Parts: sequence; structure tokens; C-alpha cells
Amino acid sequence: MLLQVSRGAVPTSPLDLVLNATTVTQSVLILLALLSLLSWAIIFGVWRSLSRARKLADKFWEEFERDPSLDHASVLAKRSKPSALPRLFMRATHFVADARVASQQLRERATPAAGDAPTAATLSGSQIETLHLLLDSEASDERDRLGRFLPWLATIGSVSPLIGLLGTVLGVIEAFLGIATKGSGNLAAVAPGVGEALTATAAALSVAIPATFGYNIFASRLNRFDARLERFGTAIVALLVREGRI
Repeated sequence: MLLQVSRGAVPTSPLDLVLNATTVTQSVLILLALLSLLSWAIIFGVWRSLSRARKLADKFWEEFERDPSLDHASVLAKRSKPSALPRLFMRATHFVADARVASQQLRERATPAAGDAPTAATLSGSQIETLHLLLDSEASDERDRLGRFLPWLATIGSVSPLIGLLGTVLGVIEAFLGIATKGSGNLAAVAPGVGEALTATAAALSVAIPATFGYNIFASRLNRFDARLERFGTAIVALLVREGRI
């Protein structure tokens, strides 16, 4: 950089600073560019996944509320596109069916051989509690599936400024070493090197800001979607109770 200044090739734009930067600064900028591409790919991917999941959930919930009966919900879940709410419903109904069969077998074995007909099988308190835990686990799995790339956004948002700061510090060190070597300490000699070093910080902020915004926005949307899954799980349990399945 100092050699370019001495020859009159003073950078006049940020692009000139990048093109004429040292190997260390260019390496940091390339790394930040790769992190930026990864960040934007994750942002668009998560946005698409959450939007699709929300639309399918809205559609299923609307049709479910039109006729909140177990038979209608079963038919609706089977013919709907694979999504969070139908999977939650099918998991609950399969568990209840298996639990009722197991309870019925226990009651039949416990019934005296005197011809008394066994009463209708119902779920025990522990089985109902297990059903709640199952629904919570299924909702958590859906949340993890939709938000599996969000930690990458958080990592990029927090690490990028540190990488940029490292590039800036190394650039300033190299600029001052050049000043000591060339023996020139005027402003024209110092300014290009410092400006080059600061480009790493500017690039890091341009990577970290969108990643941080994306993470916060998607985390909030994911929390709202998780709350919707919990409400639907409660609606499933209420429906099963109303129709005498548990």
C-alpha cells in the first residue's frame, strides 16, 4: 500500500481499496463474502419453509374448525398435504387407538369368567399424560425441523464482526509495519492502509446485520408457530374427550 502511494496510485474508492488490499485483508473479505452468501441462502430457505408451513397450517385449521368431529378430522388429515398439523393429529389418534387396545386387553383379562361383559376401555391418567407429552414432543420435532438452520444465522451474526475486527487489526498492524519499514509517517501514507483495514469491519457489519435481523424475525415466527401447534394439540385432546375416546 505504501509503495502504491509513493508511486501516486492512491486509492480513490472502496473498490480500489479492496482490489489493492493485502493478502490478509482480501482473505478476510473472501471469508465474509462466503458467510454472506450462506446467510442469505439460509434466510430465503427458512422464510420459504416457514411460509409454506404457516399456509398449510392455516388451511388445515380452517377446514378442521368447519366440522370439528373426529371422523372429519381423520379424513382431512389423510387427504391433506404432509404438514405439521396433520402429522400431529395422526400421531395422537394412533397413540390413542393403541392405548385403547392395550387397556381393553387388560380389562378383558381382569374380567371374571362369570360372563360379565368388560366395560369400554378408556385411557388411564398416566396414558393421558403420556399423550400430552407425545404431542409436546411432536410439536418440538416440528419446531426443530423448521428451525434447524437458525443457529447458523445466530453464529454468522455473532462471529462476522469478530472476523472483521480481526481483519482490521491485522490490516492496521501491517500498515504501521509498512510505515516503519518505508520510514514515511505522513497522512497520505497512513490513510490508505487504515482505510483498507476498515473495509473488513464494514464488510463484517454488512454480513452480521442481515443475519441478526433474520434470526430474530424467524425465531419470533417460529415461536408463534410453536404456540399454534400447542393450541392444536389441546384441541385434539378436547376432541378426543368430547367423543369419548379418552
